[in-house]
Amino acid sequence: MGTHRLKPACFICVFFCVFTLCAFADEKESNQPTSLTVNFLLHPDLVLFDGYPVNIELREAVNRDEKFQLVEIAHSQPLFGWVVNSSKSNTLQSAYRVLVSSNLSDLQNDSGDVWDSGKVESDQSINVKYSGKALIPKTVYFWKVKTWDNQGIESEFSTTQQFLTAEELSVYPGVTTYPLNKQDYSPTHITKLADDYTLIDFDKARFGRLRINLFGTKEIDTVSIHLGEKVKDGKIDRNPEGSVRYELIKVLVKPGWHTYEVLIPPHYYQGKPDRILRMPDYIGKVMPFRYCEIGNYPSELITADKVQQISVFYPFDEEASSFYSSDTVLNAVWEMCKHTIKATSFCGMYVDGDRERFPREADSYLAQMTHYGVEREFSLARYTHEFQITYSSQWTEWLMHVVLMAWEDFMETGDTSSMAHYYEDLKAKTLMDLAREDGLISTRTGLVTWDVINAVHWKKTEWQRQKKDMPNFRDIVDWPQSGELGLSERQGETDDFEFEDINTVVNAFHFRTLVLMERIAKQLGKNEEALLFESQAELVKRSFNKILLDKKTGIYVDGEGSTHSSLHANMFAVTFGLAPEKNLPKIMEFIKSRGLACSPYGALYLLESLFQTGKADYALDLMTQQSDRGWARWIYEFGATNALESWGPEFKPNLDWSHAWGSAPGTTIPRKLMGIEPIEPGYRKIRIKPQPGWLKHAEIELPTIRGDVHVAFQNVPGEKFELNVSIPANMQADVFLPKSGGRIVLLMNEEPIEFRETEGFVIAKNIGSGTRNFKLIVKK
Repeated sequence: MGTHRLKPACFICVFFCVFTLCAFADEKESNQPTSLTVNFLLHPDLVLFDGYPVNIELREAVNRDEKFQLVEIAHSQPLFGWVVNSSKSNTLQSAYRVLVSSNLSDLQNDSGDVWDSGKVESDQSINVKYSGKALIPKTVYFWKVKTWDNQGIESEFSTTQQFLTAEELSVYPGVTTYPLNKQDYSPTHITKLADDYTLIDFDKARFGRLRINLFGTKEIDTVSIHLGEKVKDGKIDRNPEGSVRYELIKVLVKPGWHTYEVLIPPHYYQGKPDRILRMPDYIGKVMPFRYCEIGNYPSELITADKVQQISVFYPFDEEASSFYSSDTVLNAVWEMCKHTIKATSFCGMYVDGDRERFPREADSYLAQMTHYGVEREFSLARYTHEFQITYSSQWTEWLMHVVLMAWEDFMETGDTSSMAHYYEDLKAKTLMDLAREDGLISTRTGLVTWDVINAVHWKKTEWQRQKKDMPNFRDIVDWPQSGELGLSERQGETDDFEFEDINTVVNAFHFRTLVLMERIAKQLGKNEEALLFESQAELVKRSFNKILLDKKTGIYVDGEGSTHSSLHANMFAVTFGLAPEKNLPKIMEFIKSRGLACSPYGALYLLESLFQTGKADYALDLMTQQSDRGWARWIYEFGATNALESWGPEFKPNLDWSHAWGSAPGTTIPRKLMGIEPIEPGYRKIRIKPQPGWLKHAEIELPTIRGDVHVAFQNVPGEKFELNVSIPANMQADVFLPKSGGRIVLLMNEEPIEFRETEGFVIAKNIGSGTRNFKLIVKK
């Protein structure tokens, strides 16, 4: 909308007007379905050559000799989806008709020679399973859809979308993914350091390589190219700390003008070579860099059109989401988190930062959740998740994250196929086999057997690193732990956590996996197993609070037998719903006393515990604080544009500067601050529950599988709260407005409406699609 260029004082007024104008503009727009997807991909017809999009259609590309990079659908019954459109409020789809054809001309004549669904009475606009004739491998198909709605409106057919089937088709071959993409970026700043030395700034760090046009002479036959993520004293830091990247590359130049693609030398990344993700041949070696220095070359010959940063990433729509608020630091933090997801997707999978370039479950979960908050994209999360189902790390809580990932995938997509396919594997990830009679689990009491190891798919590549006859999972809590990586016993990110056989954090995760497996089992119709998970979760909760909740202090200790209480023991218990209501005041007082005594990974759960208990002011303080622990430090002190692995080198000496597990605000802002979350799978129904804290105003555009959700608020605490929402067709919402003391009047579009009250909020239930203005007025 361009609202980020407005002066703050004008922001809310103009944004509210934009909502109104959009409502009128929609009257003139077609109501045909848009944003068609096949297996969740918005662009199954994407055609790339050498990683770059090209302007030919898929049906033409398959008949040419060039080696294009294409999407291939390996499912025998792919899933179709679309966004329902309507200019009218309270619109729900009532029926659809899908046509799939093997030739374009038939489809243009509204004929589907392989599938004509007919008019199907249904509100289903996502996960519509192909049910026509058997699809032929290596074939381009064409499809389109039309809808009917509860307003009595029949839409036009959508535009046509193409997709290509793979060489082999099966019921569930795994998720469909895009090939990696390339995009060229020009410099934003060029600085002459000397007559023969130039510093180039590409504005943001991205993974890729450099392309440069150079003029060679007898005097200039070798040019020095320096690439790096960090500057120091006005030049690229030649010796950055930890795993921050710097590279010097010598380029031999030929006489005259020539263009060179500067190849990145092979790097050794931490871990075994057989667990590094290899880049495809058309991509090659890449490294993260923002800056380039060109030495032994006349500065006057360096212009913006002669040098490009070749960025590699998983296809990403930067225009899909937006966020703006009255706090400039918060805005910058959100932008950094969003960019991090695009930049760190360079492997085609979420990875444990640049240093390891391999997936780790906790890193992937953080990336998954932030990705959902900034783009309508689900394939990268599922692809990474399914890889990690069958490739576990040694860390106890890490491998349990896989169950969390499965549930969030389902809530975002509404599709059960992945969790149905991997159901038995997900059960194993709960680690129920490590439970004693009271339900609590331990990795340190001899219950980790080869059967358990094999059930969770802990690979030999991983467990052999322990060099033990009987390898064992390691409880992690947070990372780094005290004494690791050269840190002292008083350092580390675990808040002096005491590791006991019965570990509070481990069992909090175990409880969460049981709760989620109960829900998963119900969704899959496994009701008897759901009851077993429910019963076990109740047992764990009782034992957890009996054994690990200190009766004197009212807060949690780190484990059975421990007298120490850490931030982690308490924040995970709150976030996962274990803490008794009566203990929450003491627990939250303790949590607030600890500050950010955790890593950027742990910060996600800290922020969730705060918003979960109505501590939005403090959560905002943490997300915007400019101290040695905080996201703002990365931006304003270090000059980083991607999230870091730790708050700084003093907290993790080998940190890297491209780590998606540092992107917690990227999911916290849309889901907790702005309060937009699915409460029914596939965003059939959502909750809009903003917790503005001390923010004066904010607005967000959140892409979902059913369309974009817009939320904006203006906040005068204790006096007035104004909320504008725009909900896409075929979606409903429960809308929450924060309340304070006094008599309350709730207006919707200037008319009083009925509402319910709950602690801290008033609720307008079952709000349908369309644009609405809510005003909460406090009369004292």
